[in-house]
Amino acid sequence: MLDDLTEKIQASQNKVEALASRIPGYRGYKAREQRREADKLLRLHIARQYEAQMTRLQDIQGRMVDAGQLDALFALERAVMRLQLLIDRIKTASYGYSGMFDAVKVDQTALDRLYDFDRAMLDSVEGLASRIDALDEAVGSGAPASPAVNELLNELRALNDTFSTRQDVILAM
Repeated sequence: MLDDLTEKIQASQNKVEALASRIPGYRGYKAREQRREADKLLRLHIARQYEAQMTRLQDIQGRMVDAGQLDALFALERAVMRLQLLIDRIKTASYGYSGMFDAVKVDQTALDRLYDFDRAMLDSVEGLASRIDALDEAVGSGAPASPAVNELLNELRALNDTFSTRQDVILAM
């Protein structure tokens, strides 16, 4: 997916950008800027996937209130807050490339590792969705929701902890 985004950005160059790419050193700088933009688009896509799960959680919250299943509602609110925190962190994370004059330079290998990290965060949406499915089933059947909410809280804690290591990928280079 990231390669597709990078290719689309590169293909949309206008004539001035094509001419500027002939300046020594500019092509590599521009390619990194395009990868930075692709990284931003990928992170926004990832955030939208998690936002879809947030919508599901909010729907379940409403159903729990309607059904009078209030025992796990406070814990579910903590899960909603953790998911919102994760979404906000993904949206506002530093880009996958430092500028030409920045103190921390990020090379191509670090960028590739960062994109692998972001892809793994995208793949993690499925695990979160399965936890929400389990909660949805519990609420729908009238079973106690607390065990499913606790599993969801653990999943969201792990996702936030994992995302905290994203900056380490940049700083390790």
